[in-house]
Amino acid sequence: MGSYLFKVSYSVEGLKGIAREGAEHRVAFIGKMIEGLGGKLGSFHFAFGDTDAYVIGEFPDDKTAAAVAMAVGASGTGSCETVKLLTPADVDEARAITTGYQPPGA
Repeated sequence: MGSYLFKVSYSVEGLKGIAREGAEHRVAFIGKMIEGLGGKLGSFHFAFGDTDAYVIGEFPDDKTAAAVAMAVGASGTGSCETVKLLTPADVDEARAITTGYQPPGA
């Protein structure tokens, strides 16, 4: 399973829905949705600024995470930037891979 960070920005209609149903309701709904997809909600935080919510979830694969991001965007009630998160072990495995990359002009 991989971890993903969703940076969610709600539209006016999305914010109206939060105001009507409540923040706890939204968190519970998202948690159940993720579990129904075989994943797990790690955290859900509302925030000030351009991003209204930061959601971390674990999903079985990239396709499932992409499906969630597409559903959010297609709903018209918000936009979603998705970031694949790496564990320290993932980074250590990556640093062991020789790429042969050379910077320009080297």
